[in-house]
Amino acid sequence: MMANGSCLCGEVKYSFTGTPVMQALCHCLPCRKVSGSAYTTNLLVPSTLFTFLSGSSKLKSFSTLHPSGMTLTIHFCEKCGTKIYKEGSADDFKGLFIVQAGTLDGGEGRMGLGDVEVGAELWVKDRVAWVPARGGPAQMQEFS
Repeated sequence: MMANGSCLCGEVKYSFTGTPVMQALCHCLPCRKVSGSAYTTNLLVPSTLFTFLSGSSKLKSFSTLHPSGMTLTIHFCEKCGTKIYKEGSADDFKGLFIVQAGTLDGGEGRMGLGDVEVGAELWVKDRVAWVPARGGPAQMQEFS
């Protein structure tokens, strides 16, 4: 599988190959805050399969303590503010980029947002009441 993505202004562009290790919705408070919505749609991609095509020097980052106890670092375009990916300091996230699925560009033969196959919902204990549980994906109280 091949995927390309970018930020809103087009300064930052990336690609990755292979199938994401996990495709998940996350309802934790930091994900809600960073997205400005009820949850984020995340693709866990090995960092070794992820390449910046342009604009890596335009990325800024912000780190915060996650409720799980790990440090969560959010990487975003300095010009338009689009969140491209996150990194978690917990062992389970080592070597992975948590790519924001809404940044996928899609296109012929490339993964787009409509191709995401959600396999899990994370931090469902923080899910807002007006967002129903999806049928099928694993429902995890936190990360497990």
